Amino acid sequence: MSAVTTTAAPSANLAQRGKGAFLGLLAWAVGLLFFLPVAWMVLTSFRSESDAATNPPSLTAPLTLDSYREFFGGGASPWPPLINSLTASLLSTLLVLVLALPAAYALSIRPVKAWRDVLFFFLSTKMLPIVAALLPIYLIAQNLGMLDNIWLLIILYTAMNLPIAVWMLQSFLAEVPASVIEAAQIDGARLPVILYRVIMPIAGPGIAATSLICFIFSWNEMLFARVLTGVTAQTAPVFLTSFITSQGLFLAQMCAASFAISLPVLAAGFAAQDKLVQGLSLGAVK
Repeated sequence: MSAVTTTAAPSANLAQRGKGAFLGLLAWAVGLLFFLPVAWMVLTSFRSESDAATNPPSLTAPLTLDSYREFFGGGASPWPPLINSLTASLLSTLLVLVLALPAAYALSIRPVKAWRDVLFFFLSTKMLPIVAALLPIYLIAQNLGMLDNIWLLIILYTAMNLPIAVWMLQSFLAEVPASVIEAAQIDGARLPVILYRVIMPIAGPGIAATSLICFIFSWNEMLFARVLTGVTAQTAPVFLTSFITSQGLFLAQMCAASFAISLPVLAAGFAAQDKLVQGLSLGAVK
């Protein structure tokens, strides 16, 4: 009996290792599949326009920095759109956190009556397609004289990301031990102190993950920015459309601009990757 058990154990371990290796290879294949378009965009950005437009594309074409020189030094300056995107994304993310943290506190740690209905209401605000609300928002902004105004985008991005932030933070704050909060209250701490000194350090990874997601959504948003801005408040995604002209599609320059505009988001994601993983898995295991 023991011989049979001893023989079966290595076979089971071998099968488990084989399954793990297969899943690992599958994960790498899926990851490379998603990364391939990004890698091709970066490679195309270092080609000349004539080489980038060849069909089929050439893998041995010479590399050049002409597209980056043209993006940063020729034609319209990319810095005002980049600054507008950075301003709108950072300020809207900050406003979202200021508004979402107390709301998530009221829905998780000190739940209000029918808190599930409140959460569903927040979710229901995302069911209306943005394009359906675009015309009323445009008319309101026109009447208020706020077209081509960066503050209009900040308000819209805050409203756009607030439901997502409340939902995420509610699940993160629900993991904060109630005993820690009760101890702080016994010591005389009030709500602002509890939020800043007790809850935020414990739920820091979740707050960081929420902030990063809201920042990415604001940075990549294009529909509002394309319709409601002109020159003064133009954002980086709208600036990319300037490379599609009546003279043709400047593919190499567009790839260079896309890569340069993606760098702030990539840098933020790389810097906060540990917090992002911890935050997204914070409420996964009870």
